[in-house]
Amino acid sequence: MRLREKFQISIIAVLALVTASLVLENMDSIQTSLNVSSDRDQNIFHKAEATDTVSSTQHIETKTESRNNVYTDIYNQVAGSVVQITSTRSNAESHIIINGNLLEEKTVGFGSGFVYDELGHIITNNHVIEDSDLVEVTFNSGNTYEAKIIGTDAYNDIAVLEITDDFDENIMPLDLADSSHLMVGEPAVAIGNPFGLSNTMTTGIISQTGRLLPSLESRGFSIPNVIQTDAAINPGNSGGPLLDINGKVVGMNTAIHTVTGEFSGIGFAVPSNTIHKIIPVLIKEGTYKHPWIGITGMDITSKIAEILDLPKNYKGVAIVNIIEDSPADKAGMKEAVYNNKQEIMGADIIIGVDGNTVNTMGDVIRYISEKSVDDRILFTINRDDKTVDLYVILASRPDIVS
Repeated sequence: MRLREKFQISIIAVLALVTASLVLENMDSIQTSLNVSSDRDQNIFHKAEATDTVSSTQHIETKTESRNNVYTDIYNQVAGSVVQITSTRSNAESHIIINGNLLEEKTVGFGSGFVYDELGHIITNNHVIEDSDLVEVTFNSGNTYEAKIIGTDAYNDIAVLEITDDFDENIMPLDLADSSHLMVGEPAVAIGNPFGLSNTMTTGIISQTGRLLPSLESRGFSIPNVIQTDAAINPGNSGGPLLDINGKVVGMNTAIHTVTGEFSGIGFAVPSNTIHKIIPVLIKEGTYKHPWIGITGMDITSKIAEILDLPKNYKGVAIVNIIEDSPADKAGMKEAVYNNKQEIMGADIIIGVDGNTVNTMGDVIRYISEKSVDDRILFTINRDDKTVDLYVILASRPDIVS
């Protein structure tokens, strides 16, 4: 039995898929020479003194206000380590036939990435390079190198590339910060290639942490601990770094919340702690095994609390659905029961995991994501007003959950 939620999140992956001809047309329309003179940058003060009998020469004094160069310093520190990813894909939906043969069309997509280590490994989003026939990496120097995909984690939208050409770049890996220390209001800096405009910097703040971002795999899974920022992120920024004020990576720009297709003030980045955990495994094994329990849960609302005769403002997660033969099923968890009007009448309610209080499904997802396959987890359940402890052995997330 499944719960059909009545809300919808509109999230568009920030990747620009364009043909080469469209890119050229767009670039022609962009004014690339902009000469601005501002009174704030240069104030000219004229000082003149005169008397009836003495005429003095007018003195011109030029004064430049001191500037806060912290963002310039960050850019200069990391720009050489941020790259543009160009991915070429075959268009299987082409309907053009020449001499009886289907004409294979190519689409070119632009994204971003950054240097992970001195071996030439580049980190980017999985959706930037997914299904690509050819992947190329372009550095700030303008040099372009071919790369191969050596590891992907579609559930966290992470991919690792390895440069295959001989390359002559003084590459500097970017340092990863501890994203668990981020606080709302801290400065945030995004660098990437929006709309193919290489090495563009935008600034903002950390708007929130700990968000759940529905996976682009759209199989009912979410990316936990995602960072929300108002630093402008647009198509082409995908895979680029989100930096702190020290120029360290706190996340990888991944998606935006939009109704227009362009940035509306809400962007999302996969946290650096997730990158730090997953990338070494992808480099070594090519894939990452995600721990899995096999349930669908629903936060206890005031209405559900009333129906289940729970105290007002009761917190926990009602187990709505359990996958057959999943770890949760084997541990003895029970899914919700409904009346003939499909109204919930009873359910196991998760109120704790390994002694940690559970208020929302997000708490469960975040905690499980930090564990590993085969770990033994204690779930505390409210079952018919009685506390039940159940141990669950985490399994590897299946490729397809039906």
